[in-house]
Order: sequence, then C-alpha cells, then structure tokens
Amino acid sequence: MSTRMERTESSELAQRFLHWAQAQPDALAIRFGMPGATEDISFEELWHRVERVTGHLHASWGVQAGDRVAWLSLNHDLQCACLIACARLGAIFMPLNYRLAAAELAQVVADAKPMLLIHDTLHKGLAQEVVAHSKSIARQSAGLDALIQAPPSKDFALPALAQNAPVLLVYTSGTTGLPKGAVHTQAGLLANVRASHAAHEFRKDDQVLSTLPMFHVGGLCIQTLPALVSGVAVHLHPRFDAGAWLHAVTQGPLSQRPSVSLLVPAALRAVLDHADWPNADLQSLRGIMAGSSTLPASYLEAFHARGVPVGQIYGCTETGPVSVVLPFEHAMQRAGFAGWPQPELALKLQPVMVDGKAVPEASELTVTSDHGTVGEVCVRGPNVMQGYWQAHGKSEQAYETGLNDGWFNTGDLGWLDETGCLQIVGRNKDMIISGGENIYPAEIENHLMAMPGVLECAVLGMAHEHWGEVPVAVLVPSVDAPAQGLTPASVLTYLQSHIARFKMPRRVVIVDALPKNALGKVQKAVLQQQLMQIQGATHANASADLV
Repeated sequence: MSTRMERTESSELAQRFLHWAQAQPDALAIRFGMPGATEDISFEELWHRVERVTGHLHASWGVQAGDRVAWLSLNHDLQCACLIACARLGAIFMPLNYRLAAAELAQVVADAKPMLLIHDTLHKGLAQEVVAHSKSIARQSAGLDALIQAPPSKDFALPALAQNAPVLLVYTSGTTGLPKGAVHTQAGLLANVRASHAAHEFRKDDQVLSTLPMFHVGGLCIQTLPALVSGVAVHLHPRFDAGAWLHAVTQGPLSQRPSVSLLVPAALRAVLDHADWPNADLQSLRGIMAGSSTLPASYLEAFHARGVPVGQIYGCTETGPVSVVLPFEHAMQRAGFAGWPQPELALKLQPVMVDGKAVPEASELTVTSDHGTVGEVCVRGPNVMQGYWQAHGKSEQAYETGLNDGWFNTGDLGWLDETGCLQIVGRNKDMIISGGENIYPAEIENHLMAMPGVLECAVLGMAHEHWGEVPVAVLVPSVDAPAQGLTPASVLTYLQSHIARFKMPRRVVIVDALPKNALGKVQKAVLQQQLMQIQGATHANASADLV
C-alpha cells in the first residue's frame, strides 16, 4: 500500500479497513456465497475492491460528497465494499429492502433522491421499475458487477471529511405510515462497532456467520460490519436458509467453522425445525445473538440444551442498533431479559405518555410489573442516529427528528432489575415484528381506508408460533360495502398490489363496530380479546385467512 494513499484517507472507517489490509493482508475477510459455492476474499483483496468501487463511483457516475447511492440486492461482498467506498467519498450509502413492492421503494427513493441505484441481476427488473416510477431520481442504475470492472483511469484526490459526516441512510416505516430515513454518521458507525465488540468480545480466531439481510441495520451493523472493522472473518450468505446455516456451522474443519452468528426468532425456529437439527454438531459455536423481538422460551431452551448460549441485542434502526446487550456469559441465567446498556449508552425509563400526558397508574393503559416500575425505554449514545433525513427542513419540532435532547424514545415498555438488567414487557407503539421485519399498522390502515366500502379499520399484531407476530386487519364496512363488493378475500386481493407480502394481514375480519374509549380511540387491547372470541365468527362477523 502506498504511503500517499494512507495519507489521503480522512475517513476513519476506511482507515480501519486499510489497516487490516496492511496488518494481515492474507487473512480471510469474507467467505461469500452459499455452502459449496463460496469465494474467499482476503483483507487485502477486500481493500482492492474498495479502491476499485471508489474509483468507479467517482469516475463513472460522478458520485461526490453528500450524494446518496442506493443499493438493491441480496447480501453481497460488494455491499460492504460500496459502503466503505461511500465513506471515502463522503457519500451516503442507502440499502433498500428488496422485499418491498416497487411502489413502496419508489416512495423511499423519491424522499432520498439518490443519484445512483445499484442492483444485482435478480433485482434488475425491480430496480428499473423503481427508477421509472421515481421522477426525482437521476435516471442512473447499474449492475453491481460494474463496480469492479477494469480500473477507472482517472485519478482524483479524496475529500477531507469530518468524523460526523453522514454515511448510512436506512429507511424504517414511521408510525404515520410514511417511511423515514435514519441518518447515521461515520463516527456513529464506529461507536456501534465499539458497542458490538464489547457485546461479542470478538477474538482473533472468531468467524462470524452472517445470513440476515443487510438492508437492515441488524444484518449489517450488529455483527457483519463490526467484525470486519475488528479484523474478524465473516461468512456471508446471500440470504438466510436454515439448511445452509446448519451446513456452515457443522461441516468442515472445526477451525474454519463459524463461532458466532445472529438470528431472529423466525430464523431460530427454521433451524430448530430442520431435519438436520437433531444431529447437528454445534461445537464450533460459542454463542448466537438474537434480536428483533421477544424470543419464545422454547427456542432458548432448545439451543441452551445443546450448550449454545443465545444472547440478545436490543435496539432498532435509529439506535445503530446495538443498545442493550445480554452477553453470552449471562444468556442462560438471564433468559428472557434484553440485558444491560452497552458501555457508551445512557438508558432511562420514561413514564408512558398518551397525548402528551403521563398515564395515571390507575389507568387501564398502564402496564404493571411485580419486579419494578415499567416505563418507555429511552436511549442516548454516540451510535444513535443523527436524525431523520431532511427532518429539519420540514419542522423544528423535536419529534420530527426523532430525538429529544439526544434521547430516542423507542416506544418499547420495560423494567430494570436491581442490577440494571432490562426486560421488555410490551410496546407503547403499535409496531408489529413479524419474522424479523418491522410492520407498522398505520401503513396498512392508510391503504385500507382508501379502499371503497371501508368505513373504519384497525390493524394489530396477533401472536403466531412461527413468525412471532402477524398482522390482522379488522374492518367496519360502509353502508355501500355490498355494492362495492367488499369481502375479506377482496381486501387481500386489493392489498397485494399495494404492499409487500410480508406486510399482508394473515387474517381479515369484518365486524359491526370497533371498540373505542371515551376519546374515540380504538382500544386495540380490547379488540385483540374480541378477535380471540370470534375465530369461528358468523352472522355479522366475517373473516378470511391469507393462504
């Protein structure tokens, strides 16, 4: 590596990658691909890819500091290289959720206005559809292979960058149903790396198995990026497959198998249900981290019985996400807890608020616990987002940025034991977590209210053995609903063209009225109880299940 290049690296994030390329050039950085069809990439080779991608972004597409670069693909080693290339240029990397419908992606693209959309072969058609529907985007899209074609001939000087330069823009649906982009800085990503390093206590010989989608901060920032920045090898699968996950951790020399991985509840269940699970040799694993939602005790017990501790990483898109950690050493004794705040994070429990007022203890909305005072979990730390994209241009109010004096209100309810260990007991927000995906009822409700024949509606989460939760839609028909042909089946058909499949209600129920409080707000807790009583509903109630 030339000393000239080392002097011109003003991105500390990029400096870390350059460091490992120089300190351990031949060491494995990424083993990319599904078992049986993998490619090994050393830290030196990874850095060469970063350089080449940087050159093409600048020379071929004119990417400069502040520009957004959107990414639409399955997990790929070039996704990591592109993120670091953006860090070097001062650009902002913007991973897109390929599970979304084209109309949903177009809405995100219209908000962020990326100048370039990079895609893999599988999502070429979707990318072209998104660009065609997004008049605000510079009409540039490219296959990811174009990032490592022949080196660009044009040489250029990298810009001087501040540590708090934005580098990652990740969209998460807002409670109003509109997408919001959480902005993370280079300093914030490095703070999250420190939090992840402390959470996992990464070792030199660790190998991380990464299978969750890297369009989420969970797949990208809980283990994958922190491991690479720490000089630790990553086995990167394009997508999660339970059989492939088991093959990776059980086959080959013990020293070459993954020692750490990250799974959401649905993925844990898929592993437990796989035919290879009973006889799987899991001795290479020193622990699995779980995230996204509360874990069923049976899942934890199954892994713990095999000697594999299942720790917890609690956080969200806006918090980096590593906020609260249940480390491997405490996983079996503290099963069901979220853990303790990472070293640089401040955590407080705020009284539950409704319409700006604290809920009285006697209120039916108050969650109580025999172990401690329950409140909304609020966090503040260096890995918390800078704010929502362009929020300051829309309003000066704190709630528009998502932060209040640096604090982020998670919307989750929890309590702390005498050691400061956090347990989550519910959510103040209506968000549904299904198979590791965040689903906001308001987004589905907005579409339902636009459907002819719908007078009122409510979407809520119901427990599901496999997915953790699934959305259920409850509708009150208008007087002309029969003429409009409103049926549970027609509702599902309507939604299929408007939202992603993972957001689709698994059940549609038509009722005469929704339960409401004195202020006219739908009482979803009461509605959930009613749903349990009308599973076999007839007469005024009708229902249909998503096949």
